[in-house]
Amino acid sequence: MRNLLLLVAIIVSSQLCAQDKTLPYYEIPAAAENFTAGSVASRMIDGLGFRFYWATEGLRAEDLSFKPSEGARTSEETIQHIYEMSRIIVNSTTNTVNISGKHEKISFTEMRKQVLENLKAASDRLRKSTDLEMKNFKIIFKNGEQVEEYPFWNQLNGPIADCLWHVGQIVSFRRSSGNPFNNKAEVFTGTVEK
Repeated sequence: MRNLLLLVAIIVSSQLCAQDKTLPYYEIPAAAENFTAGSVASRMIDGLGFRFYWATEGLRAEDLSFKPSEGARTSEETIQHIYEMSRIIVNSTTNTVNISGKHEKISFTEMRKQVLENLKAASDRLRKSTDLEMKNFKIIFKNGEQVEEYPFWNQLNGPIADCLWHVGQIVSFRRSSGNPFNNKAEVFTGTVEK
């Protein structure tokens, strides 16, 4: 039985590694040729995506369950929060309403994939956006019958900055649980040392 469990763990682990190479943000995409509101916002999200990719790459069960104190979130709960923020980020690029209190519980692997795909979709949309489109992007929340709208500006100091903050927590938590961040991931250049 022990050998069977070991074999299953090896197969699942190898499949996860193979899947990870197909996810966005192994490296940051090439920069846009021109500085526009959309290209700058897109690049901020690309930086977030790269950092999230490497902060969450190779997390173990003990890393996901780690929390620095009783009142803190675990790494997995922090990733769940980032997942929810990534939905707000991508939804603002299509003016899609965010329904308050609607939370999905999905596996870590699926959450990680969705965060990276949400960030990539938002970045792609922003990179191609005109200044007028940028001006019209809104963060829209609906709670019962109450609807609140915020300008895209709030993405910068709200969900994007919040996600960056929490990615740093994941890096710190994984160091504390004995699984440091891959030092080959160069956050300044957005590349991986070969």
